[in-house]
Amino acid sequence: MTYQAPSERKAFFDQHGIRDVECIFPDISGYPRGKLMPASRFAAGDELRIAQAIPMQAVTGDYSYDPIFPDSDPDVRLVPDYATLKLSPWSSVPRAVAIHDCVELNGEPCAFSARALLKRVVARYTAQGLTPVVAPEIEFYLTTPNVDPAHPLTAPAARHGRAEAGQSAFSMNMLNELAPFWDEFRTALDGLGVQADTWIHEVGQTQYEINLMHGDPIALADQAFLFKYVAKEIAIKHGLNAVFMAKPISGASGSSMHLHQSVLDASGRNIFSTDAGAESASFRHFIAGLQTYVPDLMLIFAPFVNSYRRFVKGSQAPVNLHWGYDNRTTGLRIPVSGPAARRVENRIAGADANPYLAIAASLAAGLAGMDEALTPTEPIDVTESGYDLAHALPRSFLPAHQQMSDSENSRYLLGDAFVTGFCAVKSLEYDSYLSEISAWERRFLLPQV
Repeated sequence: MTYQAPSERKAFFDQHGIRDVECIFPDISGYPRGKLMPASRFAAGDELRIAQAIPMQAVTGDYSYDPIFPDSDPDVRLVPDYATLKLSPWSSVPRAVAIHDCVELNGEPCAFSARALLKRVVARYTAQGLTPVVAPEIEFYLTTPNVDPAHPLTAPAARHGRAEAGQSAFSMNMLNELAPFWDEFRTALDGLGVQADTWIHEVGQTQYEINLMHGDPIALADQAFLFKYVAKEIAIKHGLNAVFMAKPISGASGSSMHLHQSVLDASGRNIFSTDAGAESASFRHFIAGLQTYVPDLMLIFAPFVNSYRRFVKGSQAPVNLHWGYDNRTTGLRIPVSGPAARRVENRIAGADANPYLAIAASLAAGLAGMDEALTPTEPIDVTESGYDLAHALPRSFLPAHQQMSDSENSRYLLGDAFVTGFCAVKSLEYDSYLSEISAWERRFLLPQV
């Protein structure tokens, strides 16, 4: 149901007793922002506006004063995607939720909108008669509430009354430990149309992973966006904290968002395979595009200071962009599959990355590789380790920020206005980080300096 007609929306609201609609959109960090609108006004199609700067709000709540943002702080329109209109599974009273696009008053997509950027990248494929297909894998932790940020995160008590200890990767018992949360969470995801393929308990204590079913990039980004939103809301109801930081716990496994990608032609054939089932030239060109352009886009895949703590050798988090067949030490892994399912798994992004931006950046890099017929390196053997090769990605926030800001490639792929605005916001966040004294500094510098 797409609810295009006002009568369809009104009937839906009347059927469920809905009073308000959450009119949301992902900001630059993938965080849901927006306004609560009376259902009657939403059903009638009343126009909704918000300040243009909101899509680029920093995680600190600050706004950049970079010249690219007008001092007048003009409005943009919030235009609903009626196909995303669903019942809100987290509210205490009947409420609906719908994802919106940020559109300038002149009708142009907002240059600072993450969803608009992904749409622009997908449109480049469409113009060539191609359809990209993606499938994100998202990892996250469930912890006890963290009321004092100076204290580390801890695992919650499970059914037997004790917190999980040790590593329990793929344990079914441990997957069932927090059953009340999972039962409500799964029901909520079904109601929102988030199509999960498999669930697993990951390596970390109360760390989990969901694999989403492959499909349209915009639809999958919407699902990943809603997945994170509903996880946090349902977790709070159960006295838990759903954590999507890339490295939330010192010494524990980081959380990633691996992106599986393939491309179909107008007939629905996977262009990564020839008619005979062999690897195509496009397959290798796509890989080369990722190898060529992802380093300049690292700030998209690892957008925060904490993100870079995840890239540790031997942790199944990559440190370079080598590629290989069924090799999890590489940044680009080629899973074992038949010709129709041949795909490239980009393992760079953390769970903290904005899914719209990470998918857009990865697809843009791959398409550029195909357009330019780039040649990749030779794959490393399945018996080799990518960790034995050079660390070829920015190792911390500042080099990644500098590389993206200075890069003509990043502006060519994502747009000059977006890159300027994105980097300005990230500078704000880094300045805020520098203003806070860490536990490490108190632990070692206080007694010895």
